[in-house]
Amino acid sequence: MEEKAKIELNFVGIPCYKVKNGEEYMNPSQQKHFIQVLTTWKSMLMKDADKAVDYLHENKNCPDPLDRAAHEDEQFFELRTRDRERKLIAKIDQTIEAILKDDYGFCSSCDREIGIGRLEARPTATQCIDCKTFSEIKENREVY
Repeated sequence: MEEKAKIELNFVGIPCYKVKNGEEYMNPSQQKHFIQVLTTWKSMLMKDADKAVDYLHENKNCPDPLDRAAHEDEQFFELRTRDRERKLIAKIDQTIEAILKDDYGFCSSCDREIGIGRLEARPTATQCIDCKTFSEIKENREVY
């Protein structure tokens, strides 16, 4: 009995792109795949934002000061999360624009290929793993 090949899904639930032998990097097929990943991710974030708006408009009557404080803390956390997601949506839009301009998938620091695997994990990545690691080490040294 044949065993079916396991299909690996990325973080938005789309099958990961399988590079074919001799395939050119960032060809139209790969670009189409990443546009699909990015638009799906953006859609997921927008749905979460809609749920958050409903939650934030909930008017809880909290006569107890501790309950009220906890509710306000939850709302503050929700607003912070939505702000981060708003910035991420803008970055997703910029990334889609970069794909459409054939300016996607290459490191902004060294111009090497970022790599399909890294882009599957973080489609908005602008640096290869080596340059990103180096910049994080440099950043951490500046902090301490």
